[in-house]
Amino acid sequence: MGRQLWVVLLVAGSTPLLSRAGEPAPVPAEELQSAVSKSLPLLLKAATGHRENRTCFACHNQGLPILALTAARTRGFEIDEAELKKQLEFVAEFLGKNRESYLEGKGQGGQADTAGYALVTLQAGGWQADDTTAAVAEYLLLRNKDQDHWSNVSTRPPSEASVFTTSYVAIRGLAAFGTPEQAERIAARRQQLRDWLAKSTTKDHEDRVFRLLALKAVAADSKDQEAAVQELTSKQREDGGWAQLDAGEPAWATESDAYATGSALVALQQAGDLCTDDPIYQRGLRYLLQTQKDDGSWHVPSRSKPFQKYFESGFPHGNDQFISCAASGWATWALVLACAKN
Repeated sequence: MGRQLWVVLLVAGSTPLLSRAGEPAPVPAEELQSAVSKSLPLLLKAATGHRENRTCFACHNQGLPILALTAARTRGFEIDEAELKKQLEFVAEFLGKNRESYLEGKGQGGQADTAGYALVTLQAGGWQADDTTAAVAEYLLLRNKDQDHWSNVSTRPPSEASVFTTSYVAIRGLAAFGTPEQAERIAARRQQLRDWLAKSTTKDHEDRVFRLLALKAVAADSKDQEAAVQELTSKQREDGGWAQLDAGEPAWATESDAYATGSALVALQQAGDLCTDDPIYQRGLRYLLQTQKDDGSWHVPSRSKPFQKYFESGFPHGNDQFISCAASGWATWALVLACAKN
């Protein structure tokens, strides 16, 4: 991807302002710091609320918040380490209760989506491999073993409705916690997934984000990775954001939102080697800053049909709190990646 040259804009009576030709100056560091500092307490509150009210691991209220929180920690933001420890212990205990089922290939509710996301979350928090993580890795090897990728069992868009999401968290979980005894089978599954990804096509934003992440995870051919980057960046809208859907219903899902924008930026930076000072990334940052609520959250309406009893996790936006929490996790993570390390 081509890079534009920096130019210096001199304003009388002011210090030089760096910008790219035809682009505004980069988002000031203090704006990024302020936005992240406002969102982190809410993400922690949502994770705590889930831990105190539920017994299952939740990607939306624990996975993405913990991924954002641990990323923020690497940039020098202070987080509640005691609560993070409780969160990781909660996730590990949840998995431990299903250990025998994992060894039998039966899994738990949410199947590979839940198991894979849980392992990715534990890795982000620095959890050490143990008998439980080995059992979950065994389950992921047994799950869909007659296929060249992993399949989702739920249709709860956007985060549980894509085979690319399921396949990515599964291969990431295996990479993080697979045992030496499982190494040969993991390598074989990785090659199968690499071959499948090379010939696969996407239908929406979630597919594009997680196909790119998966291509990186399996060390796919550079041409395939570059094409995936181009495909995702081509969908950036004039306002700087991304939309969950290219067309269809609900109509609002074809407009930019924080879930789609945050996930796109994280994928492009983590798997697409896009610098955070690139105009594409900077436009995305500005969209996120402009749409953040005063309380530090981002609101995204839900597209999933509810099937669990409603409860208040402590995150705003009522019936939309789960997807809004996930969206805020993605958005915060994307902002964090653009923050300098303290």
